[in-house]
Amino acid sequence: MIRFFAHFLFILAAWTVVIKYLFPMAYAVQHDLPIGTYLYVDLWPAVHILLGWSLLHWQRYTFEFAIGVSVAEIAIIVSKFALFLSAPEWTIWRTNWFVNKIFVLSCFVMLLTWLLVNMKRLPRGLRGGSPTAS
Repeated sequence: MIRFFAHFLFILAAWTVVIKYLFPMAYAVQHDLPIGTYLYVDLWPAVHILLGWSLLHWQRYTFEFAIGVSVAEIAIIVSKFALFLSAPEWTIWRTNWFVNKIFVLSCFVMLLTWLLVNMKRLPRGLRGGSPTAS
């Protein structure tokens, strides 16, 4: 399962880069607008790549890092969904954002659930080492 989550995170990071950077830049260029017109810059793709790498190369901090990122992502996305769904605006930009966030939310709900279910079998803190749970 660890490999599944790591690769899911890598795919999410790539997809997020396309949705948040490449597509908006291409659209702006196509319509003769400044390249940054529709960009929404954040560092979540980098965090997802770092977490995916950490899952594949388990370190003593990986369990806590994965729990922290999962809880933060879930809290942020759920609160953004609550705000968005109270008055949805279904433009191409918001629809792309919404679909992306559904996949990100599902990834982190599954990851958090798996981590909590397998907590006793996973190395944590100073113990480090490789995970024994699959």
